[in-house]
Amino acid sequence: MKRLLVLVLVALSSPNLAGDQATTARATTPSVTYGANPAAGHTFTHDGVRLYYEVYGAGEPLLVVHGNGGSIADLGAQIAHFRKRYKVIAMDSRDQGRSGDSPDTLTYEKMTDDLAALLDQLRVGPVNVLGWSDGGIEALLLGIRHPAKVKKIVAMAANLNPSEATLAPEVIATIKSMIDDIPAASRDTQQGRRELKVVGMMLNEPQIDVKALEAITAPTLVLAADHDVIRDEHTVEIFHHIRNSQLAIFPNATHMIPFDDPATFNATVERFLRTPFVKKDRINDMLKSLEKLRAAPASADQ
Repeated sequence: MKRLLVLVLVALSSPNLAGDQATTARATTPSVTYGANPAAGHTFTHDGVRLYYEVYGAGEPLLVVHGNGGSIADLGAQIAHFRKRYKVIAMDSRDQGRSGDSPDTLTYEKMTDDLAALLDQLRVGPVNVLGWSDGGIEALLLGIRHPAKVKKIVAMAANLNPSEATLAPEVIATIKSMIDDIPAASRDTQQGRRELKVVGMMLNEPQIDVKALEAITAPTLVLAADHDVIRDEHTVEIFHHIRNSQLAIFPNATHMIPFDDPATFNATVERFLRTPFVKKDRINDMLKSLEKLRAAPASADQ
């Protein structure tokens, strides 16, 4: 039960963290199994780690980034939707899915730099970026660390640090319990080592200064759910520190809305990607609309 709870809370949607047995039953189309598709799958090596990725569709490039302990398969509903209009690029993060294991500590900066290396490998950019949970953190870090590679950013349920100011206390307690409950006999297996590294990272990472967000110039859509594991106040704080940003909170939803209600989630993302970004002026734009409202003829039923 504890394992299931932590999977839901932190988007560990694949219960098995070993690459050879990545979960692929979910998020499929009749002809495609995302995350295990030889026709679309490729590998390359960066920083000594073999990284697995898949590419679908054609058009403007869209990089999609999965959450903690997950894989490409977790974003199958997004890949299936956006590949109709975009060139969708998805990669299993190091130590997760079908990508290789790294010998050292796992950080969001290293995973972000892997994504930048993938874009170099594919010779694409700047790209739109859609990240969920840990992927949202990496999307923000791409805007900070590799701004020239980013066109627009969508960050769903990201956090800047692992404190109780950003995460609900029960989330932190559940992560600690999850680590404590890994059997001693499993801790020296590939799956056990991965689980300790990937889940344990969330107790210490990320460590992003909120002021670092001010360096992001790409138009950014900050997303969360009204029953998310990320505190509402923290999501709003992120929004306020990105100059060219918009904010959307999904009603009556949880951290899992990309999986639970992909139609609503995808439509929100697509509208942002397809609409030219215009930064609103709180007062002047309101007054302009108010003028139009006052000048409009009364409707017949008034």
